Amino acid sequence: MPPWRLRDFHDDDLDQAICVWDQSRTIDESHPVFGVSEVISAARSGQPAVVAVIGDDLVGMAAAQVQGERAWISMVALSSHWRNRGIGSALLGELEVRLRTMGVRRISALLPADATGAAALHNSGFSERSELSYFEKVDHVGPADAGLLAILGGQVMPAGLWQAMAGMESEKRIIEQRIVLPLVEPSTAAQYGVSPPKAVILFGPPGTGKTSFAKAVAGRLGWPFVELFPSRLAAPDVAMASALREAFATLMELEAALVFIDEVEEIAGCRSGVPSDPSHGVTNELLKLIPAFRQHDDRLLVCATNSVRSLDSAFLRPGRFDYIIPVGPPDSTARAAIWGRYLGSMTESVEVHKLVEASEMFTPADIEFAARKGAQSAFEREIEFRRGEPAHTDDYLSAIADTRPTLTADMLAEFSEDIALRTRL
Repeated sequence: MPPWRLRDFHDDDLDQAICVWDQSRTIDESHPVFGVSEVISAARSGQPAVVAVIGDDLVGMAAAQVQGERAWISMVALSSHWRNRGIGSALLGELEVRLRTMGVRRISALLPADATGAAALHNSGFSERSELSYFEKVDHVGPADAGLLAILGGQVMPAGLWQAMAGMESEKRIIEQRIVLPLVEPSTAAQYGVSPPKAVILFGPPGTGKTSFAKAVAGRLGWPFVELFPSRLAAPDVAMASALREAFATLMELEAALVFIDEVEEIAGCRSGVPSDPSHGVTNELLKLIPAFRQHDDRLLVCATNSVRSLDSAFLRPGRFDYIIPVGPPDSTARAAIWGRYLGSMTESVEVHKLVEASEMFTPADIEFAARKGAQSAFEREIEFRRGEPAHTDDYLSAIADTRPTLTADMLAEFSEDIALRTRL
């Protein structure tokens, strides 16, 4: 007789089952197909689950989830001291008996080749199908997260925002390589000693797309986007440090999040030499919160500023922010792409190169405004005369002339200096 006995899973087995689960996981199973909470929840709701016990100790567990005539084995876990004793095969055999009585005809399992339970599956007559590919899409917003996001004013961004970012190819390439790829391919990054970023700063003149880039990255990652507005945290400043701390504590309850702080200089500007200055407390609090924030996985802090030189020197030290990335005004190629995005089919009737030349000091936001103004002019002409004419180049050139550009020569000169002195890639 074997030293173990098999029985159904009971709620009292919860703590020992989780312990055995932890002992069974390999490095490759850091993100298993079925999470332990999902398995235990299914078992407690009546899905078939059996355990092996020796005395009062739980040494193994197997569980499944039934879907009509098919069942998926969601767990085969064994105590590290009772491997290769036949317990896994015994658990699977007992589980099969229960599944057959429920009308299950096909039993499937999905796990890494060297995972705990693989040998038991082979020994129990399961066939391995190596020609299949496993595809998965994870929603990082759970039921509990939805309520938190409502409180924080967060939202889930469409994945297509990244593709919709017209032009700005240089910035897109850097952000893709430094920020996005290490986070979406952490295993490959780890092989080469690359640590996924936890916090980054985007700097550049106003209207160049820093907020749009942050939202697009959140969409690429599939993480909720949560923006913290310094001006809304609290008033007066003496209470802002406490409000900032509470906001970050709430953020930590989310499964994943991209946290965005625009105009971060409002709470991390250069501190004065006056110890009683209330802004010191806010800056100090943020400096303390960032290291704690960095300790959590699936978190990214993106801070944006129009003037990186105005940030406190302690805020910019390595160790707090992985990268300090410039996001500059669009060059002629980028402006052509941005104009093309807003003109659509009207590019056939408009001389785009003239618009590109006339909008040299425009940001993407300026181009969007001028494009809409030009389209409105053409629309109003059509409503009045009904000639079926497309928009003209002059419609947009007039709109450009009526639009005050955001950029100035002084801004660009300061930005060039900041690129040379403060960029960290």
